[in-house]
Amino acid sequence: MENSPIDAQTDYQKLSLNSPLGTAFERNMMQRCIQLARRALGLTTPNPLVGAVVVRDGNIVGEGFHPGPGQPHAEVFALREAGERARGGTIYVNLEPCNHYGRTPPCSEALIAAGIAKVVVGMIDPNPLVSGGGIKRLQEAGIEVLVGIEEADCRQLNEAFIHRILHQRPLGILKYAMTLDGKIAASSGHSQWVTGKEARTYVHQIRAACDAVIVGGNTVRRDNPYLTSHNLSDHNPLRVVMTRTLNLPLEANLWQTTEAKTLVLTAVGANPYIQQQLSSMGVEVVEFPSLTPSLVMTYLYERGLSCILWECGGILGARAIAEGAVQKVLAFIAPKIIGGSKAPSPVDDLGLLKMTDALNLERVSCRQLGADYLLEGYLS
Repeated sequence: MENSPIDAQTDYQKLSLNSPLGTAFERNMMQRCIQLARRALGLTTPNPLVGAVVVRDGNIVGEGFHPGPGQPHAEVFALREAGERARGGTIYVNLEPCNHYGRTPPCSEALIAAGIAKVVVGMIDPNPLVSGGGIKRLQEAGIEVLVGIEEADCRQLNEAFIHRILHQRPLGILKYAMTLDGKIAASSGHSQWVTGKEARTYVHQIRAACDAVIVGGNTVRRDNPYLTSHNLSDHNPLRVVMTRTLNLPLEANLWQTTEAKTLVLTAVGANPYIQQQLSSMGVEVVEFPSLTPSLVMTYLYERGLSCILWECGGILGARAIAEGAVQKVLAFIAPKIIGGSKAPSPVDDLGLLKMTDALNLERVSCRQLGADYLLEGYLS
């Protein structure tokens, strides 16, 4: 019987082991798996990012990564490259090998058939169809299994996949750039550019790793964004515009769909003329009886997406937070002061009247990008 979401989460937490340090070689091999897996950033949803390395007598004899749904898993590519050298060897993989038939055969059986002697796993797969089953099958076949090497980094790599499996929703990331006094634009609305080139380039990299990026109609009208990875990657996210009124310009960079697809979400019956014009330009338009961040995230989950980047203004950003559509925050902070009592801030009214009611971020980290800083954290 398939686990319920709550059972799946509980079982997965029970299976998650305390990460052993491992040897320096084992840690290096697992980091190599992560490096390989990242080659498919943005391309594998709803599948996870997985890399695999086969080692024999201390030497790498095969490598591989999962390129996308329906294609072989990382272990299969690594075993193919290793050939007979895999027999008696060790395979490193950042996610537990599967033990069920999906679009591809189970990797556990491929490892057994190849004569692998030891499997080093970064983390247990949260998917109830796998969750410990792959490891159990390998152990039953007499293969030594070590679990938990570089587990924290393996979880970070696949945080969107984990969230999707455990909560049946994509991971929501709110990204914004603001001045030191908390403004995302001047009082006039002018916002180019809050941060410098290094920070903006990093945003392009983030987009390449996400399945979709969401903005509101105001952002389209005011900023006319592209919302692409700006050629830093072959992958561009699905560009999503949320607008109840469909009061959008007929000329906008988002309507250029040869490089990246655009999806407009609007209210039922909104502006039929604009709907027709957008459709003629290759823009997908979907009507919602009730257009809310929560329902949009459910819809995107049903479309198979795992990681959603909210690059919207303060009003939509606040609604996304309030409705639980955001789990992670990326705040780019520029060492600038613009002032202005009417200058917009990154998050609008949340209805919180006391500082003690403020939403706290957990697992906070900070890094410098040129003159700017990126503060990253997770909503508790």
